[in-house]
Amino acid sequence: MSTVLAPRPEALSSVSLAAADRDAQGFADALGSSFERYGFAVIADHGIPADLIARAEDRARAFFALNEEVKRQYHVPNGGGARGYTPFGIETAKGATHRDLKEFWHVGRELPEGHPFRQYMAPNLWPDTEVPGFRDTFLQLFAAFDRAGARVLEAIARHLRLSPDFFADTVRDGNSVLRLLHYPPIPADAPGVRAGAHEDINTITLLLGAAEAGLELLDRDGNWLPVKPPEGALVVNIGDMLQRLTNHRLPSTSHRVVNPPPERRGRSRYSMPFFLHFRPDYLIETLPECVDAAHPNRYPEPITSHEFLQERLREIKLA
Repeated sequence: MSTVLAPRPEALSSVSLAAADRDAQGFADALGSSFERYGFAVIADHGIPADLIARAEDRARAFFALNEEVKRQYHVPNGGGARGYTPFGIETAKGATHRDLKEFWHVGRELPEGHPFRQYMAPNLWPDTEVPGFRDTFLQLFAAFDRAGARVLEAIARHLRLSPDFFADTVRDGNSVLRLLHYPPIPADAPGVRAGAHEDINTITLLLGAAEAGLELLDRDGNWLPVKPPEGALVVNIGDMLQRLTNHRLPSTSHRVVNPPPERRGRSRYSMPFFLHFRPDYLIETLPECVDAAHPNRYPEPITSHEFLQERLREIKLA
């Protein structure tokens, strides 16, 4: 592994995924330099259809507008928030004293009967009676995120000088989750922030809806930097699982969603992150390409993706 740090970009790399078709290695290295510096990058031309995104946003808003009693019918007690609805004020960032000011819905991977990973993945819940078309819309969006994520992982593999298809089997039928997020209006004196500083558990996260101000990342110099993607672009960040696999060459960066100015706290904020996961039985074992004399192996003991996930869910009070 090279001991030379990637040069600091002027801002988060805003790269077009379409450029990968013309210059796969150039795209990979532009993306990788932003990941190495910030743990984040911004990707345009990601291939997720704009009309599908608009339909999904409409369905999400319709669900969160339902009354609390109806929404709570889709909450699974002791389910770790894996599927369905998680009410306002439950999830808490690791080490935080205040609960996050959000509610959310989780859609997971649909698996056929008899699939060996069904023991790890609960069945989905679908509020189609209350929100017609909910299931079809979000299954389509899940699949579109999955395709975009696979292309990002191919670029990451190229950047690490691995085979371009290195990650294909690691995430096949992975325990990925599409989260529909609603940060309701809050009073001017609300304690805490909409989402406390945290790192993501998974492999990579792909986020739609960050154009609304509030998302910030913690730069390695200790500064909180706002993330302001162009309308419709994806914000992609490295998760803890990939950080561990790459021996921190690709860092999982702390980020948060801060409260808006008092005059805008009466407005809701919506977003849709896709947490792309390794398959549950994948053994996260430090890549030899990311270990050398200057960068000894931080994680000599490997761990499966599922075991890692359960540890972290307990830390954030979802399990």
